[in-house]
Amino acid sequence: MGDLLQPWHLLVLFVLFIPLFLLPVIFYVLTLSRVLTKCSPASVTIEPGMLWLLLFPVVNLVWHFFVVTGMAKSLGNEFRTRNIPSLDPAPGQSIGIAMCVCGACSIIPLLGFFAALACLVLWIVYWAKIAEFSRMLDRVPMPTE
Repeated sequence: MGDLLQPWHLLVLFVLFIPLFLLPVIFYVLTLSRVLTKCSPASVTIEPGMLWLLLFPVVNLVWHFFVVTGMAKSLGNEFRTRNIPSLDPAPGQSIGIAMCVCGACSIIPLLGFFAALACLVLWIVYWAKIAEFSRMLDRVPMPTE
């Protein structure tokens, strides 16, 4: 009968599934980038172009911590500038750090599957939270100097 998984099968899997996983990450990075462009340059603590490092496997496990922290500081700065009330001085940071920790734990054998599932859920929640912050920035205009 031959080998069940031949090299061309792997190529087909690669071509079909990589875009399936890559596309949501691209839209996620675009959402984060869009939020940063709505902030004044003085508020931004992470360059929007640096967000694209999240597309690199393994690097993203570490870089995501920096992205979450930078986004939280930038949003906190912008909310203060625009006098937007926020219960959290670092908006989104707690859920984002939880997501990053679960993502980093996903490489641990046995625990990895459950950590990856938790990371996926937290990633969706974090993404929705950032989109909500983006809508808040749309509603409150930048102060004039």
